[in-house]
Amino acid sequence: MVMERIYLTWHDVDMLIDKLLPQFTHSFDALLMITRGGIVPGGILAEALDIRYVLTAAVRFPDTEGVEKRFAWPTFLQFPEDALLENRRVLIVDDVWDDGRTIMTVKGRVEQAGAMPELAVLHYKPTRSLFPKNKPDYFAAITDKWVVYPWELRRGGEMIRPITPSPL
Repeated sequence: MVMERIYLTWHDVDMLIDKLLPQFTHSFDALLMITRGGIVPGGILAEALDIRYVLTAAVRFPDTEGVEKRFAWPTFLQFPEDALLENRRVLIVDDVWDDGRTIMTVKGRVEQAGAMPELAVLHYKPTRSLFPKNKPDYFAAITDKWVVYPWELRRGGEMIRPITPSPL
């Protein structure tokens, strides 16, 4: 099954951020961006919310299919030391909650470090989530489409073409 795609512009991203910002009713001690998709929205939110304590997390899952996908053990390529998270209210940011594995894995590790995490994404896909009892604390839109963000476009010559997504 080929998933329908939507291609966003930078203006679309601005509109999504504008939908997220009013949802934040308290401040955060830190912002943790999940690479790669969370870097751009995380940076924008850090600036808009005046969060100066900004960290990154990089998580990689092995290529798996079906039931094994839920049980695949991640590799943390980069993650802040526990001391940088402990006793902090941390906003974890990614671009999309697709199956939820990455952001929920990061959330668990942040909780393990003694922090209080909250989750924010631009797009939430509840029909694809492996965590039906969980959802992001903050999201700008719900979709079931493949979202192509403006930072995911290949630039070269006079042509801009979408990057072909790798198989899940």
